[in-house]
Amino acid sequence: MLQQIIALIIIAFFLARLFWQKQKKLLGANEFVFWLIFWLLAASAIIILKWIDKLVANLGFSGSGIDILIYIAIVILFYFIFRLRLKLEKMERDITKIVREITLKK
Repeated sequence: MLQQIIALIIIAFFLARLFWQKQKKLLGANEFVFWLIFWLLAASAIIILKWIDKLVANLGFSGSGIDILIYIAIVILFYFIFRLRLKLEKMERDITKIVREITLKK
């Protein structure tokens, strides 16, 4: 229970920072909504952790609910890294194309 309270306090801190950054216009609207949903889902998962434990046990997994949440988070992070890598590759190709065109014009 203490760990859940600490986790919720940390999430509240991140939410406060998120709203502060939005107020200072350091974040765009889409990025703000993404992070707001992310942190609210994280808080919801922590609040309903006992229910997640029961669901995991009913599905036949031997781990606890927090283990499953961590596995899901790792998979999502790898997916985001993959997408970021694809965007960087495209950006590098575009930069190379632009540099070639500029060089050929000179």
